[in-house]
Amino acid sequence: MGIFKLLLPLIFFSLCLDTIVIAADYQNERKAYIVYMGASPVEKTLTSIADDHHSLLSDTIGDETLARESKLHSYGRSFNGFVANLLPHEAKQLSHKEGVLSVFPNTKRELHTTRSWDFLGMPLEGTKRNLKVESNLIIGVLDTGVWPLSPSFDDKGYGPPPPKWKGKCVVAGNFTGCNNKLIGAQYSHISTKPDQKLSPVDLEGHGTHTASTAAGIPVKNANVFGIGKGTARGGVDAARIAAYKVCWSGSCSEMDLLAGFDMAIADGVDVISVSIGGTPRQLFQDSIAIGAFHAMKKGVFVACSAGNEGPHQLTVKNIAPWVTTVAASSSDRQFVSDVKLGNGHTITGISLNTFSPRKKMYPLISGTLAANASQIYRNASACDFDSLSDEMVKGKIVYCVGKNEQDITLYNKRVAGLILSRDKDYDLPSTFLIPGTTVSQEEGLNIDHYINSTKKSAAAVIQKTRSITMDDVPFVTSFSSRGPQLITPNILKPDIAAPGLGILAAYSKLSSMTGHPDMDKRFVDYKIASGTSMACPHLAAAAAYVKSFHPTWSPAAIKSALMTTATTMKVNTKDMALASGSGLINPTKARSPGLVYDINTSAYIRFLCKVGYNSTTLAILIGGKKTYHCNNFKPTKGVDGLNYPSIHLQVESNVTTFSVVFKRVVKNVGDEKVTYKAQVASPKGLSIKVEPSKLSFDKLNKKRAFTVVVEGKFDRKDASLLSGSLVWKNDKHSVVSPVVVYRYIPPIW
Repeated sequence: MGIFKLLLPLIFFSLCLDTIVIAADYQNERKAYIVYMGASPVEKTLTSIADDHHSLLSDTIGDETLARESKLHSYGRSFNGFVANLLPHEAKQLSHKEGVLSVFPNTKRELHTTRSWDFLGMPLEGTKRNLKVESNLIIGVLDTGVWPLSPSFDDKGYGPPPPKWKGKCVVAGNFTGCNNKLIGAQYSHISTKPDQKLSPVDLEGHGTHTASTAAGIPVKNANVFGIGKGTARGGVDAARIAAYKVCWSGSCSEMDLLAGFDMAIADGVDVISVSIGGTPRQLFQDSIAIGAFHAMKKGVFVACSAGNEGPHQLTVKNIAPWVTTVAASSSDRQFVSDVKLGNGHTITGISLNTFSPRKKMYPLISGTLAANASQIYRNASACDFDSLSDEMVKGKIVYCVGKNEQDITLYNKRVAGLILSRDKDYDLPSTFLIPGTTVSQEEGLNIDHYINSTKKSAAAVIQKTRSITMDDVPFVTSFSSRGPQLITPNILKPDIAAPGLGILAAYSKLSSMTGHPDMDKRFVDYKIASGTSMACPHLAAAAAYVKSFHPTWSPAAIKSALMTTATTMKVNTKDMALASGSGLINPTKARSPGLVYDINTSAYIRFLCKVGYNSTTLAILIGGKKTYHCNNFKPTKGVDGLNYPSIHLQVESNVTTFSVVFKRVVKNVGDEKVTYKAQVASPKGLSIKVEPSKLSFDKLNKKRAFTVVVEGKFDRKDASLLSGSLVWKNDKHSVVSPVVVYRYIPPIW
């Protein structure tokens, strides 16, 4: 005890010293920061912009040579800014410099399909198209690059790129080049020194999949080892594709994302698809929000994925109001792999199992019964690494609880197959290295009971995957991230939903089906994949489709058309408005929405004034010689301050009653002379009043303003959501806006 008393101060001193050393190391460690400086100065060349960046950096660091070594990249084609390796105090000092809007660390972001377009009401034959305009549209895809040799990018019958195209094709490494379909391919890898091996080629398949989903040509008999056979195609197959590789080895850095936006906007793309996301941050410390803002200013529509952290609320990504954020829904097709048990029972599992069984039955064992006796601290029931006896699982199908890459764990154990009980992502068809399928937790308990109760040796066989048609569709997938969000709390996100479950699309021949080429030798032209990443190019293509009929419409008008014509989810859970926003995209209906809620750059500026951005910040953001003062703009009206197609209110947890006013303006884009009447639907506790309740128009593009008063009461302590709708209706059109009130109820731990 006495020795301990003597040692205690020394231990405490040592811990404090370690903490001080770690803190000191952090303060002396240079890391990549993005210095965002708003709009690009139009009167300056790229060289002079880069020189300005160097001067600013040199003045901050105090050493010109070190400043030159520290600067990694300059942006300037579409907006102004640079990337540099900085110490924390230098980053802070730069953030206070004149002309600097924000300084934030470069972080990594995550990467977040035949039958789906038919399901959306766009069959290959019979869908009205404006092919002359569509063939001049360019979809920019910010992703993992592209596999140029895919049949989906064949350019037979295509003319030269549109005259507006200012981009290029970087032929390097193993990238073979572009054509009149895939008109551009570039990359950004700022953290890496120039290397001739770097190229826009897709080593992971993700970018090829999303690009072909948006605008791939029709390819008949596309399939994955006979599964999902059909015609693979994009939603706007006449459009052109420009690929920007900004993701490497499964992650995407903020600085490369910004470089992708910088290139795509300046190159002349019409739509940008971004199947990438990360933790929401303040709008101008978020690379996607920044890039999308400058895209919006140039009339470019930006589609972003909502994220794959569902079904939990408050998980949605990409929340800037000038992007359109898409959730993942089902189509009417699912991929199943049946499990036949030795007792004659058949259980329908969900997976993409390309393996056909060689025997009628295989021995069946659970991870629990196959436990490695020498590894008592590992979870054998979940088949954790090194938790199972090699001898006991050899030649058998293994049942494991939960889903955690057990196929990798069991790959070298010469098992006959794998059955997993799903504790999450219960509707997601997964691909495994070995024969495998997933079953529900209830079905898993039945399998476990069979294993433990049969008097004979337990046996099973896993069948090759087949596709089935589902009736209760569409529904939002279990993995799709839900709202609301806290950065701009009265903007409902996600905005809309699109198919993202079991999507068949082109894939890179440089990546195996599971992404483990050392173990998996299945290299395919097409792959079935799921995620909001797959929903995003559906939205991008739908936007391009609408734009082909309305080339002069703003991104906000296109967004409004898609949102107000969306299809209601058939499977309607209590938080559906937080999961799907306005509903499932209906591109052909969005072509003629009747009315649109439009938003221009000035309206976004007024919104930014309302949420706290000052005149200095706005001047940097907008650029040019014009001075912007919030006092010079008419104040925004209504609680949300934006003419958004959905109506959303968030209240604090202690609020029980509410009464707020929303202001909206609609523009007539339908018939020249027309009248709409308001219809509202609301549950008990929610009142929606519209004034005036009738809107009449006598010409196209005429605008009418109206007020929505939302009042109500949460009648239970645990009530958190009230959801209704407002519909402007006539004989031809129904213009639908969800009305959602959310109250955050902290969890009781």
